[in-house]
Amino acid sequence: MTTDTPAPRHAEQRVADTLHRLRTDVDLWVATADTAGTPYLVPLSFLWDGDSILLSTTAASPTARNLVASGRARIALGATRDVVLVDADVEVSDTVPGEVGDAFAAATGFDPRAEPQDYLWFRARLRTVQAWREANELAGRTLLRDGSWLTHP
Repeated sequence: MTTDTPAPRHAEQRVADTLHRLRTDVDLWVATADTAGTPYLVPLSFLWDGDSILLSTTAASPTARNLVASGRARIALGATRDVVLVDADVEVSDTVPGEVGDAFAAATGFDPRAEPQDYLWFRARLRTVQAWREANELAGRTLLRDGSWLTHP
């Protein structure tokens, strides 16, 4: 069996591809854990503001409880052969400014402010970002460390 594995992308291209995905994707996966370490994984819609990822989920959900308790999340975008993994520090709020909520609703097609349940808002600040497509991109997969891009597109 022959596969046509593309050549590895240089770091600048990986950063550009990652930023494009953050600007254009609508949904991502959020992994959290409770205080006992039990993992919980859910898909959520998001808004990228150029600096952080804005999420919202019901206040009663396990994801919300875990994010409030730990202030940390692992976030994944893309397919397994074109993945972006983000480790983030998370801040919680019960409201967002009107223009932020409007931008979230426009980007995702969903407005938590219009729902009957109580929703919380979470701002995920990137701590580490890794991106790779194939095994030939595993070396150099870390693009952002300690909140700073290691290279720019």
